[in-house]
Amino acid sequence: MNRKKENILGVLPVRQLIRQFAVPSIIAMLVGALYNIVDQFFIGRSIGELGNAATNVAFPLTTSCTALALLMGIGGAASFNLAMGRKEKELAVHYMGNAAVLLFSSGLILCVAAQIFLTPMLRFFGAPDSVLGYAITYTRITSVGFPFLVYSTGGAHLVRADGTPRYAMLCNLTGAVINTILDPLFIFGLQMGMAGAALATILGQIAAAGLIFKYMLHCKTVTLKKNHLIIKAEYALRIMSLGLSSFFNQIAMMIVQVVLNNSLKYYGARSVYGESVPLACVGIITKVNMLYMSVVIGLAQGLQPIAGFNYGAEQYGRVREVYRRTICYALTVSTLAFLLFQIFPRQIISAFGDGSDEYFLFAVQYFRIYLFATFLNGIQPVTSTFFTAIGKPVKGIFLSLTRQILFLLPLIVLFPLFMGIDGIMYAGPIADLAAGAAAILMMLAEMRKIRGLEQETT
Repeated sequence: MNRKKENILGVLPVRQLIRQFAVPSIIAMLVGALYNIVDQFFIGRSIGELGNAATNVAFPLTTSCTALALLMGIGGAASFNLAMGRKEKELAVHYMGNAAVLLFSSGLILCVAAQIFLTPMLRFFGAPDSVLGYAITYTRITSVGFPFLVYSTGGAHLVRADGTPRYAMLCNLTGAVINTILDPLFIFGLQMGMAGAALATILGQIAAAGLIFKYMLHCKTVTLKKNHLIIKAEYALRIMSLGLSSFFNQIAMMIVQVVLNNSLKYYGARSVYGESVPLACVGIITKVNMLYMSVVIGLAQGLQPIAGFNYGAEQYGRVREVYRRTICYALTVSTLAFLLFQIFPRQIISAFGDGSDEYFLFAVQYFRIYLFATFLNGIQPVTSTFFTAIGKPVKGIFLSLTRQILFLLPLIVLFPLFMGIDGIMYAGPIADLAAGAAAILMMLAEMRKIRGLEQETT
């Protein structure tokens, strides 16, 4: 067969493929994180501590959108790439069409649920009376954009799986640029406050979703037709089975966020910080940490189509190489983030507005203690995504639950009983260390199996 007609995932050097797929993925993830960072920055500058706390309280709903986007997006992309690697093109295009419809539909359902149950949801997420009004104003508007957020975020994975990572990056970049331009215009120029930040956000999401929809009309390697958009149980179940690890990882983050918010509110009120200071600080720190995690997750997403295609094509040496290179890059980024968080916590938190002495004291301590094991945090998401990419969702699901549910959640509940609000901080690094160890052990066992498969095919 002519090399030019072969899929590049199976023939180009792995290092080149990682650069080609991971860099746009990283940029796209960073841009996605900027949606929240930009809002946080301008809200902090205009409204202050209570506004920052409000966006933190609303954040679990954004996490829910990301969870749905990954469930259908990662699952659809993994199904598509595995099928293409096995040369089952017609099956692959059904996966893409079903995933696209599931993305928008699930976002629409979440939007309706948020509109109906908004106030009790925000109370459940940990909103105190002083913050609730700001949170309702912000989330009532941003929830309208949920279908577009889920579709654009998940659709970018489908575009990337189709071999066009730069376009996926462009979609997210366009939305973020629109949000960044409109935020100061609406918040300061039109004096719309929280409502302005929310409106700027959804307009950016609608623009990004429009670009994804345009791409779906003219895909690179397949042609979507109406019959491919009809949801069939066999396709939907396969998509969701391969997206479950990423989905559960986000849901676990949401559960932890809700418990964390309520713990911060409860134990903060019984400390020198008060109930709103910890909520505001952790909201900022969580979103700053998202910038670092965006790089790691972008690396993992870049790995996904390469590992998936080559595993389906039984090119196991390339499968091992792409994991090895990706994990080295992830550990390098993690070490740099660790140094940044340990050396410059005060400077980072100061960029999001002023606060009391207690505000900065808590923020600096939280940065240095809770994120102390950041240098290991690149291992678990890369390894979990790798298992999904090679069609082993159960292992990916288990690994995605280790850090948040198996380790962090119990520690957040137990440690404060003995240590007060400081117990929440120390729960973070212990959970990170345990999750990193679990990922290493699972991956060593998997690599032995892949080497055995490689020997069988040579």
